[in-house]
Amino acid sequence: MSQITTHVLDTATGLPASNLAITLFAQQPDGQFIALNSGITNSDGRLPGLLADDVVLAEGTYKVLFETRAYHEAQQQDCFYPYAEVVFSIPGDGQHYHIPLLLSPYGYSTYRGS
Repeated sequence: MSQITTHVLDTATGLPASNLAITLFAQQPDGQFIALNSGITNSDGRLPGLLADDVVLAEGTYKVLFETRAYHEAQQQDCFYPYAEVVFSIPGDGQHYHIPLLLSPYGYSTYRGS
């Protein structure tokens, strides 16, 4: 399993958010972020293989960018937040980190999942 996983649920519809673009970034020493990988959520609102199973991230700060505008437009929903960025730090311990997103046209929330 990828060390970083995510799951996006559309709380306005009560369904998984499929076809939502996601990019994982790593922060560099100069503060800039570089993309590590990206993909599109499946019919269950998940993005399997965000990282290869054998990739172990170093200690540092990372972010997941959720492209919410295109998703909401495809659903014919309003969109107040055109994207959601979730920035988080990990200690480089090799543990699994789950970054879920609960999404609606006028809000979103996240937490460290399991």
